[in-house]
Amino acid sequence: MAGQSLPAAPAAPSKTVAAWLALLGGLFGAHRFYLHGWRDWAGWLHPLPSLLGLAGIIRMQNLGQDDLASWALIPLFGVMMVVAMASAIVIGLTPDERWAQRFAPPGAEPASTRWGPVIAVVVALMLGGAAGMGTLAFGGQKFFEYQRLRGEGLHGAAQGAWLHCPHVFLQPRCRRGAA
Repeated sequence: MAGQSLPAAPAAPSKTVAAWLALLGGLFGAHRFYLHGWRDWAGWLHPLPSLLGLAGIIRMQNLGQDDLASWALIPLFGVMMVVAMASAIVIGLTPDERWAQRFAPPGAEPASTRWGPVIAVVVALMLGGAAGMGTLAFGGQKFFEYQRLRGEGLHGAAQGAWLHCPHVFLQPRCRRGAA
């Protein structure tokens, strides 16, 4: 067996790839699956709230702003966007030496990541800040609108917007009062 070489050690995950996956696919946990594999339970917590938030956006586009279910679902999308951008920032700002300690095989030299993670961090700061401010503004606005509707006794009328059209994804032109 003198002619055979030892199997190569598995390559360490790239910090640049992980930061960009968090930026572009973090809503669905792509960075978690890249770093920890498909069995990562925290990675599987990302897709459901992200898809529910996206469903809220679609509901509001189809039913208008009177849909109370979308009021509750849209902030989930914003929160998951902030979580994904925060993950990109944390990954991108992790020092190369610490990254090597955590993910590289023992004794491997830390790889120089250059500007890739830095650019991902800058974009994540912009998107995460916008998503966070937008989510707070939307949530606050809808909270106070709901309080006003409740005070005027119109809560049932606004809630009826989505009760009359539960098949909102099948009929995009369905509006309040039309079945």
